[in-house]
Amino acid sequence: MRKILRRTFFVLLVPFAIVVAAFLNFADTVASLQPPDNPKAEAIVVLTGGFQRIDQAVDLLKSGAGKRLLISGVHPATTGSQIRRNTQSSADLFKCCVDIGHEAIDTIGNATEASQWISDRGYKRVLVVTNNYHMPRSLLELRRARPETEFIAYPVVNSDLKTTNWLRNPMVLKSILLEFGKYTVASVRDIAGARPASGLRTVPSRATPAEE
Repeated sequence: MRKILRRTFFVLLVPFAIVVAAFLNFADTVASLQPPDNPKAEAIVVLTGGFQRIDQAVDLLKSGAGKRLLISGVHPATTGSQIRRNTQSSADLFKCCVDIGHEAIDTIGNATEASQWISDRGYKRVLVVTNNYHMPRSLLELRRARPETEFIAYPVVNSDLKTTNWLRNPMVLKSILLEFGKYTVASVRDIAGARPASGLRTVPSRATPAEE
């Protein structure tokens, strides 16, 4: 019985060690993400999940980092005018250069919505704005949906994983673990060649100008 238990322990220890190593590598990757200096692209896509992301994306648009902005995954009840007021932006900027996507319900939907928007306009180089811990999965889904487009990560850092002991912060640890789990599932799904649902409320979807 002791030999059986010992062998079982070692058999279970190997996959557990692999998972822990993969998680630590994921956390290190997220911690190392930094916004590029002087980013430049044809367009910008921001994945909703907080106004800090949207504020950053709008600031990038104002600075000329991209010519047009898609805000993907906006709640159907939220209007472009509300977002414009919350970001303290001009009506002219939103009217000329901002599109709102209301159909995405998850990250897969963000990628589907953004892919259609990019295809409609023929963009080749796009800045992606989202939280640092959400960036790996966002890029995975975007590149799967639109492999011919170059996506440039512009992470919004809410939690500084480099200089803080995030392992002792239950909220941060929970967020990283949850995102690692979702990223792992998405990676396995891609390796297996499975086709996910569109992640949209309705199909097909088109982003609309913010001030319409």
